[in-house]
Amino acid sequence: MATQVEVPALGESITQAILVRWHKQDGEQVAADETICELETDKTNVDIPSPASGIVRHVKEEGATVSVGEVIARIDEGGSEPEPKAPAERPVKVESAGSPAPVADKEPAVPLTGNFSPAVRRLLEENKLNPADIPPSGPSGRITKQDVLKYIRLREQTGGPRQTGLTPASQVADEPATPSTAAQETEAAAPPITAARPAAPAATASAPPKPVAIDFDASGVRKVPMSKIRKRIAERLVHAQHTAAILTTFNEVDMTAIMELRKKYKEQFEKTHNIGLGFMSFFAKAVVMGLREFPRLNAFIEGEDIVYHNYVHLGIAVSTERGLAVPVLRHVENMSFARIEAEIKRLAANTREGRLSIEELSGGTFTITNGGVFGSLLSTPILNPPQSGILGMHAIQKRPVVVEDRIEIRPMMYIALSYDHRLVDGRESVSFLVRIKQLLEDPARLMLEV
Repeated sequence: MATQVEVPALGESITQAILVRWHKQDGEQVAADETICELETDKTNVDIPSPASGIVRHVKEEGATVSVGEVIARIDEGGSEPEPKAPAERPVKVESAGSPAPVADKEPAVPLTGNFSPAVRRLLEENKLNPADIPPSGPSGRITKQDVLKYIRLREQTGGPRQTGLTPASQVADEPATPSTAAQETEAAAPPITAARPAAPAATASAPPKPVAIDFDASGVRKVPMSKIRKRIAERLVHAQHTAAILTTFNEVDMTAIMELRKKYKEQFEKTHNIGLGFMSFFAKAVVMGLREFPRLNAFIEGEDIVYHNYVHLGIAVSTERGLAVPVLRHVENMSFARIEAEIKRLAANTREGRLSIEELSGGTFTITNGGVFGSLLSTPILNPPQSGILGMHAIQKRPVVVEDRIEIRPMMYIALSYDHRLVDGRESVSFLVRIKQLLEDPARLMLEV
């Protein structure tokens, strides 16, 4: 009896993925719920568990593009393991002159039984590292990709034992980096410099992306094929433009009251809740109240029907080196400021490490995106189908404004609402944005829900 392994639902509007790695080889024994392969979408990496115990039979090869519902393997539950094959000779690795000879493996690799991200697991297995030797720096004592890279660099610098097939830190492929370690990643990929130099400052979430070095040909051009992920991102953006009547309206918010409130209570808030107080929680609370008054912005068009929601599953756009992902905060209407901040921090970390689950990527009813962290003053966000609305935040900039017939310098932010005009009228969209402005400029309204 054989059980088919199909590509599961991968999140809203995601129909394809790349089979990046088999964790269980063809003919290998697998237990029920054990990970057999890893799929990569334009948003995250997904581990696929085995639906049953038995022998794995591959249907698709690594690197294949697979669609939701497509069979990628089968599990022969009643089968027996094939005859063991004679171990194949390892390919001889030619070392450059003067390089130390690799030490042959004397022990099998340490089994990886911990909860690791796909990137961490790949580095540990490729370099035959023992996780117990690597000091963790992630939340709850988790080992991050940066921890592994740091350990590898230290081994190389100190002349520690090298494994056959060891991947140098300078050759590790680029993967999403957290803002606090982006500078370390860049330094690790750079050629060694012997002259002393001051340490580079740590990158921040608001830092613009560093320019990418491109090797051009003699005519001054370079042509490279689009990655599969970039192709899918492009297809989805075009799809959104073609399936919805997208219109954008704008307003501006005086951020004085919120900034003064944050300044007054930021330290106490962090001591009490062990989390920083940002701007996003204020916007999330304002959106919840706004959607109660204008429910069509929290609805979908499904065929010829309108699907309303009595809850708010809020998508928060997170930028990574792989592209934009939108993890979802479920039931934001029931969350406190501290809970919102903690969930945003957790989801952002999971996004950048490629550890988002399918559930964390699906089910959103409205989205907030913040281009202001990169310095954007004004933009027109694109809807995240099938949602009918998305709120765009922008950079806070001091500008002269008229306050009670006086010109004052105030911290101002432009906000934008893109909406599906098939469902939402102009009056509703403008009124919603005005309501958001009122709530943010008088945050006491958020506390009292008035």
